[in-house]
Amino acid sequence: MGYTGRDEWDAHYASGKGFSGLRDSERELLAAHAPAPEGGVALDVGCGLGELARHLAASGYRVDAVDYAPAALAHAEPDPSVTYRLFDIEQDDLAELPHPAYDLITFRLAWAFVRDRTRVLNRLRERLRPGGTLCVITPVAESVPEGKRDIALDEAELGLLCAGWAVAERHDADGLAFVLLRDPVPAGIECAGKGSPAPHALTGAGVVVSDPAGRILLGWSAHGVWELPGGKNDADEDFVDAAVRELEEETGLKADRGSARLLALLMDSVRGMPRLTAAVHVTACTGEPSVTEPHLVRRWEWHEVADLPHLAQPLFTPSAHVVDVVHPGVLTGLPPVHRYPIA
Repeated sequence: MGYTGRDEWDAHYASGKGFSGLRDSERELLAAHAPAPEGGVALDVGCGLGELARHLAASGYRVDAVDYAPAALAHAEPDPSVTYRLFDIEQDDLAELPHPAYDLITFRLAWAFVRDRTRVLNRLRERLRPGGTLCVITPVAESVPEGKRDIALDEAELGLLCAGWAVAERHDADGLAFVLLRDPVPAGIECAGKGSPAPHALTGAGVVVSDPAGRILLGWSAHGVWELPGGKNDADEDFVDAAVRELEEETGLKADRGSARLLALLMDSVRGMPRLTAAVHVTACTGEPSVTEPHLVRRWEWHEVADLPHLAQPLFTPSAHVVDVVHPGVLTGLPPVHRYPIA
């Protein structure tokens, strides 16, 4: 579909469009696996015109239905058991939701449009009541035309979604993946490499970029690890220049030298080869992160620093060391490294 912002979604609903209607198979799976408990409360995120929210209400839930497109809520059919709310699940404070916790949280055909999925998922885990269920209903990339892959999840993304839960069930709903997640399991930090590097003097920069809320930017690598922006420095290029250049090349974010500070040099080894990483902290930049090198990094997400020790997937070892320079003590049990602080 290619929509990237609120205005486009608002125009979508204002023109009378919606999503594919709720299927009988979805209703049957919800009845079998997420029946409403007594006094049950549900949160439907990206509710659109409210069809799923009204179905949940008819099933016995009190439903909070949220969407960030005003036109969607303006065209949604009223229901006495549904509270519609204009709400951006990525940007707004979840403390402003009508209820502090939910028995069921649903994303129907909406999860693929969430950018910072890991952060949002971490916050929603905290909003589940004991025994509660998070349900994601999504098209699968392999079953949609090439030009519509942005509305679907591939198998790797479905694996990311299911990581960190004691119970992760997947069912088929007439071609849609119907995913049920229960009992979040905190994970310890795990570091991993990305295979054998090409022959090179392994020197480069790792960049911690902080947004105004104090979150840091991590990319989900094609090698199956989270990593900071950064890379090798070119000949005659110092570490700060390398950090600023790599940041723009990899994410599209622009920073100048004045907002980039070299904090330390870190030396470890990979497969017997010394590796020197400059820890650079960027405190101001312009633009929005975008995937410019999809063969290296699949997507960029802003992460809460407090969430880093509990990532369900590995953190690239040099990135973990750089994070430890900027946010000392957050990560524990890291592999050994020689650290040379810059005065």
